Amino acid sequence: MPDQTSTIISKVWGMCNPLRDNGVSYGDYLEQLTYLIFLKMSDEYSKPPYRQETGIPAGYTWADMSALKGAELEDQYKATLEELGKQSCILGKIFKGAVNKISSAAILYRIVQMIDQERWVSMSSDVKGEIYEGLLQKNAEDVKSGAGQYFTPRPLIRAMVRCVRPEPMKTIADPCCGSGGFFLAAQEYIADEARYTLDREKKAFLKKQTFYGNELVPSTFKLCLMNLYLHNIGDIYGNVPVTLGDALLTDPGYRVDYVLTNPPFGKKSSITFTNEEGAQEEEDLVYNRTDFWTTSSNKQLNFVQHINTL
Repeated sequence: MPDQTSTIISKVWGMCNPLRDNGVSYGDYLEQLTYLIFLKMSDEYSKPPYRQETGIPAGYTWADMSALKGAELEDQYKATLEELGKQSCILGKIFKGAVNKISSAAILYRIVQMIDQERWVSMSSDVKGEIYEGLLQKNAEDVKSGAGQYFTPRPLIRAMVRCVRPEPMKTIADPCCGSGGFFLAAQEYIADEARYTLDREKKAFLKKQTFYGNELVPSTFKLCLMNLYLHNIGDIYGNVPVTLGDALLTDPGYRVDYVLTNPPFGKKSSITFTNEEGAQEEEDLVYNRTDFWTTSSNKQLNFVQHINTL
């Protein structure tokens, strides 16, 4: 393992124990890393040789925050999260409802400094991916977090991808994509030089046109977006390859060559509502779509029908 990889990974993991002692879960740590790394990458993209317009308002950039300490840092970070959550495009999607869950100003400062010391844009996607995927897996293994239901074991995903054998210039969908594991495994499979030779056109297609995803849970959706960008899938300020919402509600309109997915288990989809007496009740959700061969509240059957459509 290259020194760069082992050094940054050990730094990121080194923060886990102090954070957990302070009541911060793996999931919360991962979420805060998502916000902070995104801000740092945006700062790097705004400078030479990229000089990209990042859309981050003046006064709320990484540079406005990274040199601060203590209460000043906490206040600036809070204000930044609130302001970016109001923005359009991907900024608003990633920062919507974002709050600072790191209650220790000293630990927040250490994390900011750790991130500030690295060049994230030029760092290989393998390094960034190993950091992020490792924390995603750790979060999934934490029984209390309940995140295991959104995280399909990576060996299982890789086995399924090898069975399907996706090819370059073909499209792939995952209608319940979680943190993006199937996309990453498919990207790795297609980009393997021992398997395929990718010219510039094929590489561009793999990055920007191959993947279509959907995720129901807002916090998982944010993690997926960041995971994809750290693995060089999609354009950090262009089209978002993953949408947020209930995939079963409507036919999304697109058609793909492959569907790689691990649909949710459980027979029922339901919505919670408040009745006239003010009590909360649940009602089975029935999807009535013309492209489905039968109308049902059976979630597993509906996903099979949705996959058939795609």
